[in-house]
Amino acid sequence: MRATFVLALTLAAGVAHADAPLIVLDQTRLPFDLGPGHPSNNPASPANSPNAAWNSSGNTANAATAWQNRPSNPDNEQRLIITADGGVLGYYATNPGGVLNLFDVNGRRIAYRPAHGTRSLFTVTGQWCGTVDGGARSFVLAVTADCAARFGR
Repeated sequence: MRATFVLALTLAAGVAHADAPLIVLDQTRLPFDLGPGHPSNNPASPANSPNAAWNSSGNTANAATAWQNRPSNPDNEQRLIITADGGVLGYYATNPGGVLNLFDVNGRRIAYRPAHGTRSLFTVTGQWCGTVDGGARSFVLAVTADCAARFGR
């Protein structure tokens, strides 16, 4: 099962070099070490909390008004979150603390991945949202249907 999941993520990663494909995952088929039941991925972990300093919506480094997070920042045209058919759902940006932020096309922050200890994504209110697979330059976002719907598409 894990090999099938990793293969699907690897194939999806080939879509574009800087763009991040978003796939909807079946959480029941997700390996334990990638799901919310694993201690490092638990939404209740202080490091994963939306109230942790670097994860917080109150941190200006995570705000859509910060230059690196603005939809008008030309760099974000190279960091698109895309669907399998090439549709654009939004973009991603990393804050100075290493948190990966996901934004919709209008600059609304949808989710984040804390800088350390997990590959999980969390909504801005702290619910487990999915997982990130891959490295710094090429990765895939595998999210729940509820999380994908937050992108408004």
